[in-house]
Amino acid sequence: MKYFWIQLVLIVGSVSMALVFIRTWSQAKNRAWKRIAFSLFVVVNVYAVLRPTDVTWLAHQLGVGRGTDLVLYVMVLAMGFLTLNTFLRFRSLEKKITDLARTVAINEGTRHNDERLGAASTVGSTPTADADAKADSDSVKA
Repeated sequence: MKYFWIQLVLIVGSVSMALVFIRTWSQAKNRAWKRIAFSLFVVVNVYAVLRPTDVTWLAHQLGVGRGTDLVLYVMVLAMGFLTLNTFLRFRSLEKKITDLARTVAINEGTRHNDERLGAASTVGSTPTADADAKADSDSVKA
């Protein structure tokens, strides 16, 4: 009974994380394996909070001295995964932004050149210039 309050806080924290994740499920655009891994993490977390002696037993089976050490090692690996995943996601987003900026620049340059060429062709187009051009072409044909 003396561990009841800390267990309650830890379980409420785990369930809160799960609810936030589920609530933003459609927005998260996570892959299915990430969703499954997160759900498994929450279930294992709740189990470990309710049965800490089982974590210690598992630690001994794996050759780790204490259950808390095992949890620490797993959390270090998880933090490394999250850091790498975030780095790769940012790098992918930077590449997409660069490609988008290049596409916009090319389209704007093409549009600007088309407008400039269109304006240049209408500058020499006056009624007298058109008549002079027709007369020149008639004299060349003769």
